[in-house]
Amino acid sequence: MNEAATFEAQVAPYRRELYAHCYRMLGSAHDAEDALQESLLAAWRGLAGFEGRSSLRAWLYRVATNACLRLIDGRKRRVLAVEYGPPRTDTRDLGEMLTDRPFLEPLIEETDPAASYERREDVELAFVAALQHLPGTQRAVLILREVLGFSAAEVADVLDTTSASVNSALQRARQAVDERVPRTTQAEELAALGDVGRRELVARFMAAWEGADLDALLALLAEDARFTMPPLPAWFDGREHVSRFFSDRVFETPWRLFPLTVNGQLGFACYMREPGADGFRLGAVNALTVRGGRVAEINGFLDPDVHRRAGLAPTLGDADR
Repeated sequence: MNEAATFEAQVAPYRRELYAHCYRMLGSAHDAEDALQESLLAAWRGLAGFEGRSSLRAWLYRVATNACLRLIDGRKRRVLAVEYGPPRTDTRDLGEMLTDRPFLEPLIEETDPAASYERREDVELAFVAALQHLPGTQRAVLILREVLGFSAAEVADVLDTTSASVNSALQRARQAVDERVPRTTQAEELAALGDVGRRELVARFMAAWEGADLDALLALLAEDARFTMPPLPAWFDGREHVSRFFSDRVFETPWRLFPLTVNGQLGFACYMREPGADGFRLGAVNALTVRGGRVAEINGFLDPDVHRRAGLAPTLGDADR
């Protein structure tokens, strides 16, 4: 086995977790892939200098973290749509697609959230969005210490600082994040529903959306439900306005939904049939935020580049299901 193949075999077990680390740091699947590739290239070039003073995993995280910190310095902070501007009430004015990618991107995962649910608080939308408000170093400290379980000394080595500085940064970071995330995580909310409850919620949501059954859909929504659709700036706040948006715009065309796991949350790939079209086109990937058994947020990600990178089929035929 040549050196390149040996290196690939050594890093392969860590590739997925390094990608997730870059995603938490950057809030973007696109940027995370860039950071991961930069990290692996840097690790390959620096392999001769790796003297085994730490584990290979710790060294790879050092390389990846510093690659992310360089990207953070040169790019805009990713935000949720509700942080970008005020809600709208005019369902015909959704604004223009924003091309400078200011919005948090989703992490699209397994195919059946009701069947293969796992505790994934560390990639939930609210948590990743809260991380983006932290300075880069605090972001890294919080993720490395509390998500990945590195010691203060190990994090200090990654960031070329002291354990005391790491502990101080962690305290500030935790306080800032706690102020921005809900009291209960989506992992806790979905665990409270149980397997049967999750399956029932998924089935009812799909049936209501595909059947254009506004009353059935509204029965699933919290009173203060929100609907966002980045990279469009428009979002709707409250069940009344969300209801009007469904009635005026969403239910104008037929849809087919397929369950996904998005950021460790219930999600769907949403395919729409446009007037006069054959088959269905992927229009959105939706991530649901659940609270007390009801849907509190529908975050619809519309960017075709996001869909393509996730490997989702861009179109479906009438017979596909």
